[in-house]
Parts: sequence; structure tokens; C-alpha cells
Amino acid sequence: MATCEVCGNDYENAITVTKDGKEHVFDCFECAIHALAPACAHCGCRVIGHGVSEGGAIYCCDACTRHEASSHQHAGSR
Repeated sequence: MATCEVCGNDYENAITVTKDGKEHVFDCFECAIHALAPACAHCGCRVIGHGVSEGGAIYCCDACTRHEASSHQHAGSR
């Protein structure tokens, strides 16, 4: 049995994910996503698809990308 590094559950069918040369053990994809998926720079949700990369940040969708760009434009005009 292996222990999930997120929730601590001992599970005989645990999954191992290797990222950046380091192995991680999880009992489910939900825990793997929680630990390894990047968070949207605008809303904070986990990006489990390709997402949108803009200016070095990752966003979950075009709407968050546009909203963040709009926020920066307004902040710069003050």
C-alpha cells in the first residue's frame, strides 16, 4: 500500500506521477490535480487542461485572461 501525499489515505491502487524528476504518490486524480496543477492567475481555480499562457502567467480561460489584462490597464491609468 502507498500513502497519498495530499490526503494521507493508504490505498493499494495508488498512482505515481513524475513531475520535474520527482515522484509523487496519490490515491486519486483529484489529489494529483490539487497538488500539481497550476492555479489560474485570476480566479485561482486549478488548470487541468491546456489553459491560456499570457505574460508568464497561466489562466483557466480567455475570460480570465481578458479580465486580468483589463485590471492591469486600469491600474496603470491611475
